[in-house]
Amino acid sequence: MAKRAKTKPAARVAELREWIHTANAAYYGGKDSGISDAEYDRWLQELTALENEHPELLTADSPTQRVGAPLEEGSSFNKVEHAVPMLSIASLFDEEEVRDFEEKIERFLGVDESRQLTWSVEPKFDGVSASLIYEKGIFVRGITRGDGKVGEEITANLRTIRNLPLRLKEGKYPIPDLLEVRGEVLISTVRFERFNKSRVERGQALLANARNATAGALRRNDPAEVARYPLEFFSYSAPRIVFGSGDSPADKDLFGGALGEPKSVPAGTAIESQSQLFGALEEWGFPVSGYQEVAHGLDECLAYHDRLEEGRDDIPFEIDGVVCKLDGFAIRGRLGRTARSMRWQYAHKFAPRSEISTLLAIEIQVGTKGRLTPRAHLVPVGVGGVIVRHATLHNEEHVQNLGLHPGDRVFLERAGDVIPQVTGVAVLAKGKAPKGWAEGLPESLKDTQGGLRSGVVAGYAQGFAMPETCPACGTSVERSGKYVICPNSLGCVPQRMGRTILFAARAGIEIESIGEKGIEQLFTEGLISSPADLFFLKKEDLLELEGWGEKSAVNLIKELNASKEIPFGKFLSSLAISGLGGTVGDLLASNFASLDELKAADSETLQHIDGLGPVTTGHIIEWFEQPQNLAMLERMFEGGVKLVHKIQSQGGALDGLRVVFTGTLENITRAEAKKMVEDAGGKVSSSISAKTDLLIQGGKPGSKAKKAQDLGVEVLDEAQFRARLAQ
Repeated sequence: MAKRAKTKPAARVAELREWIHTANAAYYGGKDSGISDAEYDRWLQELTALENEHPELLTADSPTQRVGAPLEEGSSFNKVEHAVPMLSIASLFDEEEVRDFEEKIERFLGVDESRQLTWSVEPKFDGVSASLIYEKGIFVRGITRGDGKVGEEITANLRTIRNLPLRLKEGKYPIPDLLEVRGEVLISTVRFERFNKSRVERGQALLANARNATAGALRRNDPAEVARYPLEFFSYSAPRIVFGSGDSPADKDLFGGALGEPKSVPAGTAIESQSQLFGALEEWGFPVSGYQEVAHGLDECLAYHDRLEEGRDDIPFEIDGVVCKLDGFAIRGRLGRTARSMRWQYAHKFAPRSEISTLLAIEIQVGTKGRLTPRAHLVPVGVGGVIVRHATLHNEEHVQNLGLHPGDRVFLERAGDVIPQVTGVAVLAKGKAPKGWAEGLPESLKDTQGGLRSGVVAGYAQGFAMPETCPACGTSVERSGKYVICPNSLGCVPQRMGRTILFAARAGIEIESIGEKGIEQLFTEGLISSPADLFFLKKEDLLELEGWGEKSAVNLIKELNASKEIPFGKFLSSLAISGLGGTVGDLLASNFASLDELKAADSETLQHIDGLGPVTTGHIIEWFEQPQNLAMLERMFEGGVKLVHKIQSQGGALDGLRVVFTGTLENITRAEAKKMVEDAGGKVSSSISAKTDLLIQGGKPGSKAKKAQDLGVEVLDEAQFRARLAQ
């Protein structure tokens, strides 16, 4: 086979591509292709030469096109909005939570408990999610998950993955005009070990774990470097499958919006379930894990979870649980989604892995909102493939319940295989401190004179208690339930620094050119003292700092200038007001036309907004009453910040209307009706007020009907409600 036949260039190119494709499939399928690396390389070199000689034979899906040109130094990936959001999966940790999840589904659908739901079950990969876009069967774009709404385009890096198809195959299922496939990029455990070994042989540092290695590889600017990593792709969903003109319901959202058989799909080839989808994905050339199954009823889902957890170490890639999805797409369409996740799927996590280490010290950290939190410093130890040196200890009560002292040998776990936690004491510290104990403590815990910093408990076998004063600013602390708070929110440097980090981070205005360490440096050097000062930074000031060059300084100033126009909701959520996150920020932005209008709102006005309670309302009012906070806002506006107010859509039948339900609906459940209102642009409230626009009345209405009549609120029965939606 290796001997070159005397064939025409086009035939030889097709032959070489088929050989390379077959070799790739065998390699990632765990089979012996019988082809040496040297022979594979010769094929690739010959194919490259032929395509150079005959450029008319070059195609986008050729194996030679997997490695593209690197990005320019200092540039970043383009941001891309997902056509269908990549939402989270509800994480459940025990059988009781799983059964509660199913009961919610049954209540939502009005399903009899005795009916068995059919589930599609599969491993929960511990990798990096990606979305692939194909047009006319050709791979054209690859996007990271990002925040679920907006990701980054890493097409060139994804093309280097040898088991990711660049062109789809045709079989029973025709190739769609547009196809979006989602899956996980990862490195198998065996290939990760080999890759790490080769790095050591080349004098490079060991990588901590396969997931971090995968994430790091996909963030590289040079696809040639990405190609060195043994990355693999496994598909698990396809939120968009469009045939013909794209007017089919599938074009909206196959798994969460309108659903139906695409109009132009040939008879008998409609994809109506997850199990059918896996078959189609494999036919089109996408690798799937091979561990997916169909489970009839929840007991089979639980048995599948237990079976995979027991055999976890024998599976060739890292998994941290199983994902269970309702198999049929029609029932998924009824359930739809919440703001964060789909109602028809859940992740049942495995019990975390544990190790033992020595507790060196307990350090008190001051958080963004003044909370004092103890943190454990540990002798470094590997837990589930990650080296752990620190772990949060939550609060004083948690430390005392565990009975922790420096010197104890402690149990460590990674909650959800992610967050390190101390879960108990294996061996108590007793007697005198070991020789060299104090000298062996981490330098980060010591002050400039070599003594322990304020807020550090590190004496061998020493008992722990929270301090009476803030270790950062010396202010007397206050207690609020389990928590200890520094009330000096405007003068305590860690709090001001934390608010600035939050303001600049992805959850805030998304300044990528500076992170926590950079902001800490700016505070230490006295260049900034609040988030507002970011907009007054100058390039020449940055160039005087250690680690800053012309390019990094210019990039930061450029990004800050570009970020001065901030959506109102995002701006509010970036201010670190207690209880005011992204959801509440968007809620306020949709109810107030300006910042001045929000500042003038009283408690009653705020609490009339569905979703705002008295606690969050109190925090908002208190924040805007602080003169220092108002001064910071003014300084931001002096620095050029402008708030962008979202224009509300006018397309829904209930756009902007507040709707309340009363009584029993006959043909749909209350949850389905709520979803229908929200899909039509309305908002559902639980109580009648002067701001209510519609009351939907079912059988046996309660006191809401009388109150609606008194207030002159329009009342619709179920049939009239459906007719209004049909408009």
